[in-house]
Amino acid sequence: MMRRPLLTLVFFLLLAIGMAPVLHAQSVPPSERQKIEALIKYIGEMNETKFVRNGSTYDAKTAAIFLRLKWGANDAQVKTARDFIDKIATVSGTSAKPYVIRFKDGTEVKSRDFLLAVLDKIEKSITEQTGFDGKSPASANVPAKNP
Repeated sequence: MMRRPLLTLVFFLLLAIGMAPVLHAQSVPPSERQKIEALIKYIGEMNETKFVRNGSTYDAKTAAIFLRLKWGANDAQVKTARDFIDKIATVSGTSAKPYVIRFKDGTEVKSRDFLLAVLDKIEKSITEQTGFDGKSPASANVPAKNP
């Protein structure tokens, strides 16, 4: 069946004509953009995992490319990493079917559940590294200014 190789070829052709390095809306705060990039990178590195979209399975790298392209095409809807998960990486816009992640052992999980757990780890790591939870200036681990 030629469908999967053809879809992969289409993704790479879109990359070749310059759609991959899409500049996303400037209204997305840099910290949220970094979280989205971290999620896409994480997905792309899940080598023994398959991503199921509309009944077809894709490898991790193809899934990451697809999500980046879908983000670029719908960037006005995305202001936060949670928006990215809910509006881009969770469900098919054409069929409304949820995306599924299939692990090597055959276990499947909805991409939303999985990606929210990954995002929580990313945010926890950022908080541990910076002392800032991104919610309020009072949570930042910044010394007070001397008057």
